[in-house]
Amino acid sequence: MTEVTRVPLQPIAKGSLTKLWLGVVIAVLIGAGIAWAAIPKGVEVDTLTAGTGPMPAADDVVFVKYVGKLADSGEIFDESQPLPLPVEGIFPDGSPLPLDAMVPGFREGAMKMQKGGKYELFIPSDKGYGDSPPPGAPIPPNADLLFEVEMVDFMTRADFDSRIGMLQQVMQGGPGGAPGAPAGNAPPQPAPVPIPAQ
Repeated sequence: MTEVTRVPLQPIAKGSLTKLWLGVVIAVLIGAGIAWAAIPKGVEVDTLTAGTGPMPAADDVVFVKYVGKLADSGEIFDESQPLPLPVEGIFPDGSPLPLDAMVPGFREGAMKMQKGGKYELFIPSDKGYGDSPPPGAPIPPNADLLFEVEMVDFMTRADFDSRIGMLQQVMQGGPGGAPGAPAGNAPPQPAPVPIPAQ
């Protein structure tokens, strides 16, 4: 017959059970922290000054004043410049940016902004330029981006294209054009619009 060896159980020292549970809780918290840090960060929009009204659609053209910075160092890599337009009132103030030509993170963030608002926009590298920033740009590969954006106004792409046509007519002295403006028979040429490279 097999003999079972009995081992006497020692009593648990006072406070040992509490230390065991504290160790388990700390291990769970550390694991949760590591898991949270591993979650990919998404586009974040923080409202600095609230805007009003609707938000732009994915294919609208937004007119913004912005400063683009590298999120880790704060180094400015781009900022909007005032556009000298020959005729006031055709376009709102700010730089025109067609959202369908912007990096996905900027498009996603701009669609959460309202006219007149000021925002801080965080774009993780996978929704920005990723590992392929524009050639010659001061943006390193896999850089997270931070923008300070003022949403001046926005309009549909059709409205924007129509206003480009009006601007071309005014510059060529066509209907509604300025008297004395040079008239020409050349077909209208599209106006240059700054579009960040993807």
